[in-house]
Amino acid sequence: MTDTPRLNLPAIEAAQAQKHVTHNEALALLDTLVQTAVESRTLTAPPGSPAEGACYIPAAAATGAWSGWGLRLAVFGGGGWTSILPKSGMQAWVKAERLTLTFEDDVWRDGIALTAHGGRVTLRAKEEELTLTGAFVETADAAFIPTRAIVLGVSSRTTQAITGASSYGVGVSGEADKFGGLLGIALDSTNIGVIGPTAYYADTKVRVTANGSNFTAGKVRLVCYFLEMSAPGL
Repeated sequence: MTDTPRLNLPAIEAAQAQKHVTHNEALALLDTLVQTAVESRTLTAPPGSPAEGACYIPAAAATGAWSGWGLRLAVFGGGGWTSILPKSGMQAWVKAERLTLTFEDDVWRDGIALTAHGGRVTLRAKEEELTLTGAFVETADAAFIPTRAIVLGVSSRTTQAITGASSYGVGVSGEADKFGGLLGIALDSTNIGVIGPTAYYADTKVRVTANGSNFTAGKVRLVCYFLEMSAPGL
């Protein structure tokens, strides 16, 4: 046997010379494949100064040293890149996105439930901090609540003490307190604005609205928790 059947780890042959080379190669592969954590899955070319042991999922149209490695694992070590072909059911934590992907049907997908033809349900959390001024401030992300998302709630934390207003509400246009009203202006005040699952059919900003008087200073960090579903492929 020259390789293990699932992870393709090199096996030491009987009476093999320099056994440590094969052994160390297997350890290096295990170091990548056990609780796999990748830096990113969006790059099409290797980064300029990768750290030893850094791992990536090259994007589909990868070039340069990653040419032909799209959707594989690319790990840097000993001054060069190694390509690892993922196996069905492998999972990888993506540091840049803070989510877990599963490799199945020759693609990496995130989701809490997957189907054979690309259907999936994903549970997501999206974060943004707002600097407060005036009567209200909305998220810069126009799709902070994406179209066809089912929102479970929006939580908030006052990350800089608020002045001007006596309290604030978190909601959307037309429903200023949907995710909480009369919220605290003191530093570190929090609220978990749980609602009954609510579907949105257009990209929607979340709004922080001043009560009493306009905001003159302060910051609030928001996190939106929602489910997304996809249509199956052909």
